[in-house]
Amino acid sequence: MDLGLDKVVNSAYDKLSEWGNALIDLLPNMVLAIIILILAYFAAKIIGSIVEKYTIKFGGNKTIAGFVRRVLFIIVFILGGMLALSVMNLEKTISSILAGMGIVGLALGFAFQDTAANFMSGIYISFKQPFRIGDIIKTTTGHMGNVIDINLRVTKIRLFDGQHVYVPNKMLFQEYFVNFTEEGKRRLQLSCGVSYGDDLEKVEKVAIKAMDNVPSKLEDEDVSLFWTEFGSSSINFELNVWMEYNQDHRKFIDTRNEALKALKKAFDENDITIPFPIRTLDFGIKGGKMLSKDLASVDWKSESALNGNDE
Repeated sequence: MDLGLDKVVNSAYDKLSEWGNALIDLLPNMVLAIIILILAYFAAKIIGSIVEKYTIKFGGNKTIAGFVRRVLFIIVFILGGMLALSVMNLEKTISSILAGMGIVGLALGFAFQDTAANFMSGIYISFKQPFRIGDIIKTTTGHMGNVIDINLRVTKIRLFDGQHVYVPNKMLFQEYFVNFTEEGKRRLQLSCGVSYGDDLEKVEKVAIKAMDNVPSKLEDEDVSLFWTEFGSSSINFELNVWMEYNQDHRKFIDTRNEALKALKKAFDENDITIPFPIRTLDFGIKGGKMLSKDLASVDWKSESALNGNDE
């Protein structure tokens, strides 16, 4: 029994001695591999930072520069890791890792299809730049505001009431959205109506003239007025004014306010009426009677007797 135990102990000792000798032989390579990994890490950070800096300098936006920096960091660090494994004579391990990464990547691709779609959409948005930081956009869900951040998964929008909305990039890639800033100008539309007794040609001249001093109005764009319908109590029109429109939506609100006040003031000075809604009421069982005639036909004495008020 003791001989069997001694044999097991000796066998274990020999195996541990073998592993220790192998570790000692491999120790210089391990130290070199660790040094290579450390150098690869710092080299990846330095190279990524330099590329990011010059990408921004030569016209690229921050999203593209950040994406390039991250991709370069991963590539350089992976190359450093492979070199470290080669130094340790683990070439077969490298092949196994690459094969495993392919299988894992395929599995993750099926598991995270939406994430992958948002990622690819983010790359497209970063390079094509259908909108930029600060632009005013409106999504299909009705969210409208300034773009304050674009990353590879979502686009962050600050609404005009101060709330933040995170929109998946896939939505902005697959569906339409409205970019209000790209053109640099926007048409301000004012809907109004005048009474049937007003001269329509006079209304046109006064309304267009009233827009002369509206702030931010573009001088090279004519103000236009189009009559739209015969309303129930007014003849309605639409007044169109082109104005400068950039990343400050507040200017649009101020211009619209000034345009409304200018139009009302001009109409008041020229005796042009913006009518209140007018309603014509018909009385009688079949209609077509005025209230005064309907009241005159009532026998008030009979009505009083029926109600017990006969005096």
